[in-house]
Amino acid sequence: MNATTNPAQTGDALHGPAIIKAVKDAGVTYVLSVPDLHTAKGLLTPITADKDLTLIRTCKEDECLGIAAGLSYGNKRALILIQYTGFLYALNAIRGVGVEHKMPMAMMIGLLGKEPGVPPQQSKRYGLRIIEPILDVMGIERHYIDVDADIPKVTAAINKAYEISQPVALLIGRKPV
Repeated sequence: MNATTNPAQTGDALHGPAIIKAVKDAGVTYVLSVPDLHTAKGLLTPITADKDLTLIRTCKEDECLGIAAGLSYGNKRALILIQYTGFLYALNAIRGVGVEHKMPMAMMIGLLGKEPGVPPQQSKRYGLRIIEPILDVMGIERHYIDVDADIPKVTAAINKAYEISQPVALLIGRKPV
């Protein structure tokens, strides 16, 4: 793709409004987030204006897990929107609340700084390379979302997390527009 090619014309784009629709189609009404540079413009900013979603800003990523667990007890669905560095920070809460206590956790993890066209495990960034192996070891189902064609995975994965009461990770490979 050359510099003048429009990603939306080639299918190499990830559109935030389509992701938000998929999240809402899964019955999510709450989004829990620490400010996220990777998804801010295409997802977090539009979510703040969406009347169907309630944004709860937290100070630390691990706080999102407890809030999401509490909401699930009230039959409310939440999406946890964080960067991969926040995922790494919150691993103990993910292990305890999500994995060991089998709570439905829908985590949308922005892969900040991932090189275009490079799978996360082949990234030059150490932190990106270890995300998928950590998810695998923890038994957390993961889905890579990099282009619009991947968006249908979002609704299905969130629904599954709540149906079987298990965490799921949606890895956002490129900045949504």
